[in-house]
Amino acid sequence: MTYINDLRERAKVVKSIVCMGIDPVMEKIPVNGEPQQVIEGFYLAILNEMNKRNSYPAIIKPNIAYFEQYGFTGLNALHTIISQYNASGIPTILDAKRGDIGKTSTAYAKSVFEFWDADAVTIAPYMGSDSVGPFTEWCEKKKGVYILCRTSNEGAVDLQDLKVDGVPVYMKLAESIIKWHKPGVGAVVGATYLEELEEISKFFVESGKEVPLLIPGVGSQGGSAGEVVEALRKTKNDILIHRINSSSGINYAYMKKNTSDYANAAVDALEEINNEIGPLV
Repeated sequence: MTYINDLRERAKVVKSIVCMGIDPVMEKIPVNGEPQQVIEGFYLAILNEMNKRNSYPAIIKPNIAYFEQYGFTGLNALHTIISQYNASGIPTILDAKRGDIGKTSTAYAKSVFEFWDADAVTIAPYMGSDSVGPFTEWCEKKKGVYILCRTSNEGAVDLQDLKVDGVPVYMKLAESIIKWHKPGVGAVVGATYLEELEEISKFFVESGKEVPLLIPGVGSQGGSAGEVVEALRKTKNDILIHRINSSSGINYAYMKKNTSDYANAAVDALEEINNEIGPLV
């Protein structure tokens, strides 16, 4: 079994390829108290609602920076959330975007997969193969590694659209991802650049390698889950191994829905994205 197998089986079990980003912002959480109490209370209430309704995301993606900003109490909350969601069978991508020289990447990887007990991680490949290798080694232990390729932010064009030998940097990265490939090595490709998403998806499919995509940018960033699935299907890509992320759109759905029942609103938002994606098979 590999991380890819786990992705596929999980999607079948929960009938979802949605990744729920977890980005705690104290000002948006309608719970009183200290950071750890507030963050845990908010996300565990959402988990309780999921358990009640038997309605789950395929995976969660806590962004470590949102927890680090609150110091040790924030990190304690992260540990609780990962372990409690895992107890309900929900795996974790730790959104850390790590990447450094070999020895440092080795330490980062150990932290992600042993201390945090995450199932996968996001990494930045700017420093090249020796910064990536210490993470991809963990793929042999059923872990996943998502390498930033074509990101969803506006500033992505500043570097990722530059051309090397007539080829955009994001496609050069896609080529490197195939070169570094092991089962479980994936790519981060934003939903806000659909043409590039389709181009990258087609390239990976034609390579003959299964490269799971983590696709952020749906919801508040303007991407459409339905259009993402259409782009993947157009390139004959197996959608079961990919994960479409929504963070604020689920976390803070209660604000858009104008209700105080934030847990119910979050699970409603999750189900709405599932409906937009449609049947998986």
